[in-house]
Amino acid sequence: MTLTLSHDGATLFAGAARDALTEFEAALNTVPGDKPGMRLHDVTVLHPPLAAEGAVGSIAAHALGARTRPVRAILFVKNPTTNWSLGWHQDRTICVRERVAAPGFGPWTVKAGRIHVAPPFALLERMVTLRIHLDAVPADNAPLLIAPGSHKALVADAEIESAVARCGTFTCLAEAGDVWLYSTPILHASAASRSPGRRPVLQIDYSADGLPYGLQWAGI
Repeated sequence: MTLTLSHDGATLFAGAARDALTEFEAALNTVPGDKPGMRLHDVTVLHPPLAAEGAVGSIAAHALGARTRPVRAILFVKNPTTNWSLGWHQDRTICVRERVAAPGFGPWTVKAGRIHVAPPFALLERMVTLRIHLDAVPADNAPLLIAPGSHKALVADAEIESAVARCGTFTCLAEAGDVWLYSTPILHASAASRSPGRRPVLQIDYSADGLPYGLQWAGI
């Protein structure tokens, strides 16, 4: 685990996933690549490297402690036939097993058949997200853009543009096997790829918290 670059809310761990790329490639081959974001679950090949003691999960555990666990996994694949851009936003929802009455949680949505809910911001700000790069992501291959420092508060939609202008923009370039860790609610975006190749990224949310009111993490 080699930390090479740190910004306010995001840190690059160079080559941290290199030894696990075979497992991640195997996971990529189990799901279709024709959607902007594919929510993964029950992909058992992912469990060992993403666990708190695993090659990649240990990065999250270093930030959150030994009780951390992966709570959501999404595969993003951009290629010549599946390419898109994503505007500035904060990730504001978590994935749970079932809907229950939970004060402070909501609104509720269903994405790819899985139940999501917006939790209190205090829960989000204690989470981290890992982006595992299976291929190199130079400037022309849709790198993640972040607004450093924007993870410290919930930003209203109408205020996102001004928040990005105030915080500035940083481009998260990567080599194959690199892992970016960032605070889950940081403002981020991604342009469409200008490269003719592919850009597969595994995005994993981690938390060390239990959920109240009988809610349960859906897990991966």
